[in-house]
Amino acid sequence: MAEMTIRRLGVLSVAKIEGLIMLVIGLIMGVPYGLFVMIWGAFISSLLSKSDNQTAAAGGITTVVIGLVVMIAFPIFYGIAGFIGGAIGALIYNGAARMVGGIEFELEGPPAYVPPAPQQWGANAYPQT
Repeated sequence: MAEMTIRRLGVLSVAKIEGLIMLVIGLIMGVPYGLFVMIWGAFISSLLSKSDNQTAAAGGITTVVIGLVVMIAFPIFYGIAGFIGGAIGALIYNGAARMVGGIEFELEGPPAYVPPAPQQWGANAYPQT
């Protein structure tokens, strides 16, 4: 078992990973929410279409546009917020690790690869004939 300590995190590395993770979460949240807004708008416009066709069409188009904007804006916003949050979190961790020494963890697994011992070559390994 090898005991190791994480003393420093790469700020840009953590920010990129956190931004990507949050972008995926934004997709997971934004697409269903945008579809819900579109379906809800279609439902409301179908109810209104019995009384006023022009208002129903405008309401239906508006909710489709809002739904598409939500589907695009959520992942972008979440990705940017994740990138910034990851960078700030890594900076805070680096400062805290400098004061208290970082996070210690233990690794267990197969023994590490040990390279073969270097070969001893003679002074004239390839004599000229």
